Amino acid sequence: MGDRWHVEVDRSVCIGSGMCVNHAPDGFTLDSARQSHPCSPDTDAGEKVLAAAEGCPVEAIVITLLGSGEAVFPPDE
Repeated sequence: MGDRWHVEVDRSVCIGSGMCVNHAPDGFTLDSARQSHPCSPDTDAGEKVLAAAEGCPVEAIVITLLGSGEAVFPPDE
């Protein structure tokens, strides 16, 4: 079994660019205020979700390992 991630979007930072939906249409949705939400906050690790986080122009998406809370994105410096 692979890693599981916890995905969060900081809505105070999100600018509603929709890049996350473009990268991972099954992973994110925009609400009526154009704020991003993960479709499933706890999900299997996947390249599309990671690409969405990396492609967010304001780094509003945070991914951690489910259980341990270890940072996946943005990486710890």
